[in-house]
Amino acid sequence: MESITIKKAFDNIAVIFGSAARESFEQLGSMSLMLFNVFRVKQHFNIIIEQFMQIGIASLPIVLLASTFTGFISTWFVKYLAGDVVTLNYLGMMVLKVVLSELGPTLIGLVLAGRIGAKVAAEVGTMRVNEQIDAMVCLSLDPMSYIIAPRILAGFVMTPALFIFGSLAAVISAQVLATVALQLHAFTFYNSMHFMFRMDDIYMGLLKSFVFGGITSLCGCYFGYFTSGGAVGVGASTRKAVMAASILILIANLIISQLMM
Repeated sequence: MESITIKKAFDNIAVIFGSAARESFEQLGSMSLMLFNVFRVKQHFNIIIEQFMQIGIASLPIVLLASTFTGFISTWFVKYLAGDVVTLNYLGMMVLKVVLSELGPTLIGLVLAGRIGAKVAAEVGTMRVNEQIDAMVCLSLDPMSYIIAPRILAGFVMTPALFIFGSLAAVISAQVLATVALQLHAFTFYNSMHFMFRMDDIYMGLLKSFVFGGITSLCGCYFGYFTSGGAVGVGASTRKAVMAASILILIANLIISQLMM
């Protein structure tokens, strides 16, 4: 009797994980089709520029704040791991590599997943439950062209720009902390950056931020577009968008790191 109960428990777990995996792959396929359609529809550059402002410029303060603490974290992280192996004279070099290739784009991507993903999902979801998208279809206006495409393209374009500003803020904050807390001269910090510096580090950071921005805006648009259930449905879509974007960012980060290292 006990063995039958255990078997049923394992069967239930297998069913739950199987249905979750099937639903995830279905959603991933639907997202891929939505992304493909973005580049097929007519683009309205005035709407795209407006989304550049809302997604990019409006996100700059939170990105700079997160990047400042990223610089602080990078300094202590490198000091803790390598402080007993190498001297502090090479702290700037190690901080720069961490900020550009790994910690910077990942943390900025996760911060933007919470801000941009939630914002886009709430906007598009509200349009869906208020029947604004249905009204556009009745007027022969393509929602993909006017609503979805501008937001996704803005996510692709503006996130690398935010990454550049964020990386500068992270490096400067790391130098300030190293000077104040570790008594490392600013010239020594910045002068060490040319050791082991590779342009591939910058390319990796830009590629990651480009992919992360597209993932974030795509998840927001996808879950917002298929919202149902009124205000409760908008909240659920927002939650799903942030969760999906965060998970896909971590997966994409692993894949890109393995391919470019």
